[in-house]
Amino acid sequence: MSSANTSIRKHPVFKLNQPDDTYKFLPPPAPFGKYPYRLKPELTQPDPQQLFFHIAGDTGGIKSPSFQKLVAEEMAKQCADPAETPSFLFHLGDIVYHFGEADQYERQFFKPYANYPLPIYAIAGNHDSDVNPAAKKPYESLSAFSSVFCGTAPRNVPFGEKKDRKSGVQPNIYWTLQTPLANIIGLYSNVPKFGVITAEQQSWFIAELKHAALERADKAIIVAVHHAPYSGDINHGSSLPMIRFMEDSFKTAGIRPDLVLSGHVHNYQRFSKNYSDGLTVPFIVSGAGGFDELHRLAAMDDPNFTQESELFADVTLENSCVMQHGFLKLGIKKNAEEFKITGNYYTIPHEGLDEGKDAALFEHFEFTLNR
Repeated sequence: MSSANTSIRKHPVFKLNQPDDTYKFLPPPAPFGKYPYRLKPELTQPDPQQLFFHIAGDTGGIKSPSFQKLVAEEMAKQCADPAETPSFLFHLGDIVYHFGEADQYERQFFKPYANYPLPIYAIAGNHDSDVNPAAKKPYESLSAFSSVFCGTAPRNVPFGEKKDRKSGVQPNIYWTLQTPLANIIGLYSNVPKFGVITAEQQSWFIAELKHAALERADKAIIVAVHHAPYSGDINHGSSLPMIRFMEDSFKTAGIRPDLVLSGHVHNYQRFSKNYSDGLTVPFIVSGAGGFDELHRLAAMDDPNFTQESELFADVTLENSCVMQHGFLKLGIKKNAEEFKITGNYYTIPHEGLDEGKDAALFEHFEFTLNR
């Protein structure tokens, strides 16, 4: 059951008259592991028929770091939930702002998440990937992100105050997290405002969709990308390159995922895309994880936006939460009677939390997977 929809729009929008900034594309680092870049970790999963995990995006904070700290603290509280214990956090990118500099990780990631007790996996956002031209010491795109999240074996992270901090072992900048109940395919959409994905990565993605389909009877297929394909917000709007990338890839693979997750936009939006064969795929934006500036939805009469596009004809905004920070807790439940994805989106008031209070449940949703 979901809370009432208070958004002013029922469809996503395109932001008009946007300059082409694809020149900002930066080459990613070489893979750290072997193709096809899959990671199958050992996870804490009390019930083998249930898997819960956190989703958050755009958590970095500069002007008001208290928000990112509160989000991290509230997720950490839920790690003690005996009924629906989460197994990890999957981060949707933009861990640090405004550039992916190593000296930003201590205050924007290491300290806020010092007490989060579970593994943290991540895809990179545009700010994580960008390079500060005024940096005192030159560095390559994603060098700091890679030091924190990628590698073939855990090793000391070479920066930050906790010198024994170990790196993650993600095999590449784009990669698949193989869990007992879901294959989560994480994409890399680079620096430009609306994202860029190379032909090489698209070929890999199509192959991963096909491979995930072989396990579809037992595992959900979830796709994560930083740049949101669909959005109704005033800062970015929808990404035409990401829409085209997704639909071309789904068509070529002959496979559609069960869920698409993204960040980039600093709010929460849950869309449903209805396909002609009757399949519905949710597209969820969860990018209000801590950054100071939150994004409203565009007003219906704002001349800078349009929802008049055939690409939006079958896409409906089911619910949204703006001007509040928050995070998502997803669940996958599978037994002889059902196979479904559940979601709880939690919010933190802009004025913060009163002592003893927890993040508020904004909405609960669930949908049965079509098998």
